[in-house]
Order: sequence, then structure tokens, then C-alpha cells
Amino acid sequence: MGNPLKVVIAGCSGRMGHALLEGVFADTELVLHGALDRADNAHLGRDVGEQLGRVSGVKVVSDIDIALKDADVLVDFTRPEASMIYLAACQKHGVKMIIGTTGFSAEEKKVIEAAARNISIVFAPNMSVGVTLLINLVEQAARVLNEGYDIEVVEMHHRHKVDAPSGTALRLGEAAAQGLGQDLKDCAVYAREGVTGEREAGKIGFATLRGGDVVGDHTVVLAGIGERVELTHKASSRATFALGALRAAKYLADKTSGLYDMRDVLGLR
Repeated sequence: MGNPLKVVIAGCSGRMGHALLEGVFADTELVLHGALDRADNAHLGRDVGEQLGRVSGVKVVSDIDIALKDADVLVDFTRPEASMIYLAACQKHGVKMIIGTTGFSAEEKKVIEAAARNISIVFAPNMSVGVTLLINLVEQAARVLNEGYDIEVVEMHHRHKVDAPSGTALRLGEAAAQGLGQDLKDCAVYAREGVTGEREAGKIGFATLRGGDVVGDHTVVLAGIGERVELTHKASSRATFALGALRAAKYLADKTSGLYDMRDVLGLR
């Protein structure tokens, strides 16, 4: 690849931030260039490596312009409101962006699409290599089992997750809908309560579970008469998302603009 890719990590003091730091420190093709966090963060002004018991030479800052100066790529797993600010700054500085944040509105997604005309972006609700493969498998399964099978998406995450269904569950639903030749917004069922009547054919249902410290479990059930197919992915560590995101960062090394997802990164299109 030549010179190491200069990486900035947003939300560097969080759980995903720590996983990303570990990933960058372990990869000779990457170098930590900046570490961003909120202005009220207790680690502000200190070496970001202290959180992992090492010296990195990079201090935690809240000033986006300082962090992005001369950087190659920003990796962001924060919140939509923060991501929009980071996105604008990346365009200003010509910095590539990896967006693993979930919970964006339709309008915010359009802003991301527009920004990709100026900078290169990998935008995916789940950076896991396994989940990316699962998305492809779900689309294929829905295409084959397109008559007489009911599709349900079940997901579980830790008690601190704030959006539901998860971005990954929605992406799996989109994949199933594509396999059926439908648009998810026309066939999704997000809640059931009371006397709902019989299940309507062609709908894609979602069930959301929250509790404990579950990193992320997703199952797509295709239930027919006399049999059912279940496609499942279980994440036991945030390292899988971090490693996928850093793989995506390297994928963007030679790209100046464009909107990509993990299927592009893995060559699954």
C-alpha cells in the first residue's frame, strides 16, 4: 500500500473506539493520526493510548479541524447528529469516511449520498465480514423461497442500544425484500400487539430484544409449511466490527469519491 494510511477515530473513548484503537495499533498498514471525542470527555488532552495502557503520541481532542488536518480517513461509530458534523468536516478537509453509525433518518442518508460526490465513503450499518455475507445469503434465500414462506427478522443487542430495530436488522430486511422483488417500506411490520389477525403473506416482520451486554445477534427466519430455514449471525466481540471497518478504510485508499458498502469492500457485488 505504500505509506501507512493515516486514521482518525471518532468516539475514541467508547467501547467501539477502544476496539478500533486496538485494530489500528496492530495493523502495520495503518497509523493513528487523530482521536476525537466530546468536549466534556474526561480524557481530553491526554494520550489516547493511556486508555489501553500504552503511549500512542496522539492526544484526545474535540476540535474536528485539528484532528482531520492531513488525515486520510475518519472512522465513525458514534451518533447520527455527531456523524453529520463529522461528514461536513470530512468534505471540508477532503478526508475519506467510514460510517458505521446507525439510526439515520431518510434525510440524513440523502446528505451522506450527496457527500459521496465529493469524498469516498463506506457506509454500512454493520462492518462485520460475516454479517455482510449474511446479507447476500438472505437475499438469495428470499429469492428462492419466494412463495409459501414467511420472513421474520429477530435481533438482540445490549441494554444501552438506543435505536430499534437495529440498522443491521433493517439492512437484512431490505435484502429479504430485494429477494422478493419488493421495497421494504411497503412490506415491513415493526410491531404486533393485541388481536392482530392472521399473518399477511408477503410481509417481513421484525422482533427486537434488548438486554445485558449482548454485542449483536441477528437471525432471519424463513418459515414454510413443514420446514423453516434460519440464517444467523452472532457477534461475541466488537473487534469484528472494528476489523471490518479498518478493512474498509484500506479499501478506500485509492478512491477519491463514491458511496460504497461492505459488499463492495469484500467483492460480493
